[in-house]
Parts: sequence; C-alpha cells; structure tokens
Amino acid sequence: MQKPHNTPLDEIDQSILSALQQNGKLTNVQLAQKVGLSESACLRRVRLLEASGVVDRYAMIVNQTAIGLPGNVFIRVTLEGQVQEKLSLFEEAIKRIPEVMECYLMSGEVDYVLRVICKDNTDFTRTHSRLASLPGVLRINSSFTLRTVIKKTELPIHISR
Repeated sequence: MQKPHNTPLDEIDQSILSALQQNGKLTNVQLAQKVGLSESACLRRVRLLEASGVVDRYAMIVNQTAIGLPGNVFIRVTLEGQVQEKLSLFEEAIKRIPEVMECYLMSGEVDYVLRVICKDNTDFTRTHSRLASLPGVLRINSSFTLRTVIKKTELPIHISR
C-alpha cells in the first residue's frame, strides 16, 4: 500500500530517510541495522518511500571545485512579460544550459532566480551571453558568491521522540 505524499512519516521512515541522506551508498543490510528493522522490512519500507515519491532519486554529489568549476553565480532574470507562453519558452530553453544548476520561478521583483556554476569570470561571460539570448529575457542581474558559508543536501527530517 502506497503512502500518500501528505501522510506524516513515522519514526522509522524518518530514520531511514535521515540515514540515506547522510549516506546513499548504505546497503540494505547496513540500513536495516542502523534503523533497527529486519532486512526484508527495511527493504519494503524503502520501496514504499520510493513508490510514493518521498524518495525522489538517488545521486552522487560531486565537489564542483575539484572538477574545476569553483564559481557560483546567482542570477536574477526579468522577462519581457509573464504570459504563460513566454514563461514556458524561457523554462524550456534554460533547461538546455548545463551550467544552470537551479532555476526558480519567483514572486516579487524578478521572474526567475538561477544558480549558475562557472570556472572563472571568462567562463561566466560565455554563459551570460547565452542567458541574455534566451526567449523573452529583458534584464539579467548577477551576483558572484565570495564563499560558501553553508550548503546542505540533507532535508531536515524531524524525528519526534
């Protein structure tokens, strides 16, 4: 039986999610030991979390500096208008730029906020030109990060005790 997305997670589900967020490479045997379940019960729980959409996907987190892409730039994009057609065209185009790591449709003064990675200023200039040529773009405002203070990949899973 699948759990609906809005069903509160019980303590065991929360423990499973916390453990997998900390180490997605845990084997089912290791995970079962960590959360205090039998291997079959643990596997059943994980499969239910996956099937219900609570577990979105599994991924490896690569150190962007180690692969020569240390720069993060946050970009605020304003479009010429907010009609659905212009939003859709921009959103489809932005998905094809590999340096764009995140893109959010916003309320307020700007239409989108992006996080873009780059090697250096010269590399960013190339990406900026691509962004400026996207459908409907009126204005781009960029802010380079000076240093990362905190960058989390784990969502806070609240275990009630």
